[in-house]
Amino acid sequence: MSEITPRGDSPFIDGFTLSDVRLANGVTLRVAMGGEGPPLLMLHGHPQNHLAWRKIAPQLAQHYRVILPDLRGYGDSDKPPSDETHRAYSKRVMAQDISLLIEALDLERVAFVGHDRGARVGHRLALDHPEKISCCVFVDIAPTATMYALTNKAFATRYFWWFFLIQPYPLPETLIGHDPALFLRKHIDGQLKTPGATEEAIFNDYLRCYQNKEMIHAVCEDYRAAATIDLDDDAQDSAKRIEAPLLLLWGEKGTVGQLYNVVETWRDKARNIQGNALPCGHSPHEEVPELFLSQLQCFLDSVL
Repeated sequence: MSEITPRGDSPFIDGFTLSDVRLANGVTLRVAMGGEGPPLLMLHGHPQNHLAWRKIAPQLAQHYRVILPDLRGYGDSDKPPSDETHRAYSKRVMAQDISLLIEALDLERVAFVGHDRGARVGHRLALDHPEKISCCVFVDIAPTATMYALTNKAFATRYFWWFFLIQPYPLPETLIGHDPALFLRKHIDGQLKTPGATEEAIFNDYLRCYQNKEMIHAVCEDYRAAATIDLDDDAQDSAKRIEAPLLLLWGEKGTVGQLYNVVETWRDKARNIQGNALPCGHSPHEEVPELFLSQLQCFLDSVL
């Protein structure tokens, strides 16, 4: 049985309220919600939480019921224990959380937007639960298997955490835990190419969560899963395609935009694809929110 517990107004996103939603699998997700209309569910990436959408959520809430969860392991959501298989942080299990959240909110289908890790969860959600997705927007990612398969010095240097965080426990947890602020600051400053895109108050909230040792471990498990069991799941489902319309948006100044032909990396993953680069780094919704919002709204208008 699911249960929704109100937690008050969001201190950072006007018009949004916070709730803890206990899912049928026993996991509780922190969720910010606002607006009325067709449901629009948006999943953040690493190392952020749902506040990553703060600059565009109020505008979207004028037209949609906007749903902003913290992924399991992140923000103020539960951080379940894991094991040597890393299954608890596989994208299949994380996508199951979102499927159960959709049910807990008495919804049938949602328009989906995901950034970074959230988009990888969205990829699995679209494959495992296609009936719950009307359309997809993936922000600044190429498929996980593709990025690992094409690893070169440039990718390994720019995305070093893909190889650092997957090291066996407790090495990365211990090193990050020694100075979470340094790791978080270097990570965000390296990824985002627009100075000032992350306000100090927002950074401090990201850091509040990142200082939690359970979150640091969950982040590592997320990446360990991506390098192991997620690849196995993807290989087993290599013949499946995303059936919903898919919009790809990415930053032309970021690693994904500079190393890959983003649309081509998804050609054998989805039936109906379109995509555009934006003049920014890894986080367009934080760096160029008005441009991002324009692209997103145009897509949603065309498919909903």
